[in-house]
Amino acid sequence: MTPQEIQASLEAIIYAADEPATLDQIAKALGIEKPEARAALDLLVAAYQTDDRGIEVRKVAHGWKFYTKAQHHDAVRKFIKSLQPPLRLTMPALETLAVIAYKQPATVPEINEIRGVNVGGVIKTLLEKHLITTAGRKPVIGRPILYRTSRQFLMRFGLSDLEELPSLKEFEQLAQAALGSDEGVAPIEAEAPGEAVAEPAASVAETHEQVTNSPDEESAAEGSEAARAASAGATSSDKS
Repeated sequence: MTPQEIQASLEAIIYAADEPATLDQIAKALGIEKPEARAALDLLVAAYQTDDRGIEVRKVAHGWKFYTKAQHHDAVRKFIKSLQPPLRLTMPALETLAVIAYKQPATVPEINEIRGVNVGGVIKTLLEKHLITTAGRKPVIGRPILYRTSRQFLMRFGLSDLEELPSLKEFEQLAQAALGSDEGVAPIEAEAPGEAVAEPAASVAETHEQVTNSPDEESAAEGSEAARAASAGATSSDKS
């Protein structure tokens, strides 16, 4: 294959892929070595960085995927919202997601202690929306289930891996952009019959303050370390 043919095929592969295309998948599909595939990826990424392009090729969740550029998010968001309702999370669900993201893996009792409210219904909601997944059981009495963020979480927030988790203030901004601005945050309501509803919180950052100050978990320190990593930017919609 000529370099031009490789570029054209690579562009088609990333466009057609529902999930971020990994370097291994790309190299095998093109029948070339991984260094050559990576060089082709770098050229393709650079080609889409010009101002006359409305989309870009971004590395997320250990693969590459097309995203709309930040300057076009408002127009794309209006278009997408005209087609289907945006993903909506209550503020308690968003706060619980923040706890899991920065403390993971975490059990329901640990999250309950930080949030000060029963999060069983919220956990069910986050599982249904594929933003979190199970991560085995903690080796303590009762063997509670551990939860961590999912690959869908990385894709939704435009992160390559958990090392790119931003500061909590940036996470709030990222969440609003990824979930459809302030309209992506649903009013506080019970997530399941009989579930206690949290008192209105000042911000997700206050939840994180409790996470990072938790003295009995090494992961809290790791979460604080990760929180200082720079964010890649707000997540865009999938290819239109």
